[in-house]
Amino acid sequence: MDMEAWLAQAGISGKLYRAYMASLELGQATINQIAARAGLGRTTAYSIIERLEEEGLVRIVDQAEKRFVVPEDPQVMLQRAEARRRTLSDLMPELRALYNMSRVKPEIRFYEGEAGVATVLWDTLTARSKLLRGILSMKELLESPGFEKMQEYIAKRIERGVALKVLRSSAEDTDSIWSTPGTDLRELRYAPAHINLAMTTYVYDDKVAIISSKREDYGLIIQSQDFAHLYSAMFDGLWAISTETPPEKS
Repeated sequence: MDMEAWLAQAGISGKLYRAYMASLELGQATINQIAARAGLGRTTAYSIIERLEEEGLVRIVDQAEKRFVVPEDPQVMLQRAEARRRTLSDLMPELRALYNMSRVKPEIRFYEGEAGVATVLWDTLTARSKLLRGILSMKELLESPGFEKMQEYIAKRIERGVALKVLRSSAEDTDSIWSTPGTDLRELRYAPAHINLAMTTYVYDDKVAIISSKREDYGLIIQSQDFAHLYSAMFDGLWAISTETPPEKS
């Protein structure tokens, strides 16, 4: 791909490209000189130079009652691209929220095997709300995705500032292998003894993510605002009747 094709991808094409290249080649030059070098009419050249100035690619200076066009270091294109990327990154949660609100049909994504389970688990860290409601089966999670993957996941969740409200069942619990609740952006409660929460489920934004047992070995993401609201309501109801300590075994 030649230079003209590359610059076209950056939005510098056609007459804009010709004027910009003429400016780079001439250095400090008048608009008439650039117009002649680029094969542009005087009026067209003025409007094109104004666009280049808006993009920060050239600057216009007045010297001795004459107006000159001075090209900026092309490095400015990278700097402006990075600034735009940062701006878009900051805006992306709001833009995606609007995008998701416009979606009518729910989306269901099914993933098989160890890699599929990991895909679903890591998707939970995209939560725009920075809050996960989780029903965790510790026995199942230690089998798939496994202790090391869970440690890596927890570290990344904390790094991204994603909080977790987690419900567990004493029947599906293990010995304490993670830090005390409250020290890792995590609140923990135990469901009543008669309720067995045997499958890991996360609710976040407009998604419900499900991770199966190692035996069935799959992950599932259901993206539906109505479904996520229903699961959130059920989680909050169960959370209200759950306790901070495991229920006594009968």
